[in-house]
Amino acid sequence: MSAAIPPEYASTADVGVEQWRDGHVTKSRDVVAEEVPVALEYNGISHAVMMASPADLEDFALGFSLTEGILADPSELFDCEIVTASDGIQVQMRIASQRFAALKEKRRNLIGRTGCGLCGAETLQQAVRKPPPVVCDAHFSAAVLYAAMESMQQQQQLQHATGATHAAAWLRPDGAVGLVREDVGRHNALDKLIGALAAADRKHDFSSGAVIITSRASYEMVQKAATMGIGIVAAVSAPTALAIRLAEQADVTLLGFVRQRGHVVYANPQRLLAE
Repeated sequence: MSAAIPPEYASTADVGVEQWRDGHVTKSRDVVAEEVPVALEYNGISHAVMMASPADLEDFALGFSLTEGILADPSELFDCEIVTASDGIQVQMRIASQRFAALKEKRRNLIGRTGCGLCGAETLQQAVRKPPPVVCDAHFSAAVLYAAMESMQQQQQLQHATGATHAAAWLRPDGAVGLVREDVGRHNALDKLIGALAAADRKHDFSSGAVIITSRASYEMVQKAATMGIGIVAAVSAPTALAIRLAEQADVTLLGFVRQRGHVVYANPQRLLAE
């Protein structure tokens, strides 16, 4: 697998701006987040074009493939190559023949914008996938979740530089934040996190920890987590009603408004330890 991100694309850009404050205008420079079309190709066929931050794209490709059900196991991804083009980046993957046959059968061609995870679904069944209930024995106290949210935010280097990105973090069973991934899209950040964990350990136990996210908990964020067997999703903002219904059905513990001293439990509180 290719190990390097092409140098033609950076995650940030330096731009000239005018700052208006108290009636005064000052010319200065600012750092902004890059957003690049990323085409995900399987065995030579383009399947999805997503707007994403041009970093950790191999993690993104593997995570997307797993959370969308294209692959059932990381070992089914045989090769992944990052190729730059004049108008974006191609992520060329070679996957197992049976998985590619199933992908073609779906007859889907997603064209996604930032934060748009259901674009291109042809049927209601494709748009609203219902993963089976997760089997998860992970338990955390509220204090551990608050500390994890703060730790993740401290590690958001791209967010600190630009103020324009989301993050997803993995909370290990010992209560420490093990990994953080960032992207302009919240779904992309979660896919990058899942892909990085799966790439590091093909037998990674996703039921052993929790996912912490800096965005709202949309339906697809819960769907992706449940697909991987993750039983706890803690978000800094609110969930949607559909996300709550899916969390209830998939036995996912769903928390919103996770801040320094409080949170709201929307589904399955049994995995939260009393202080």
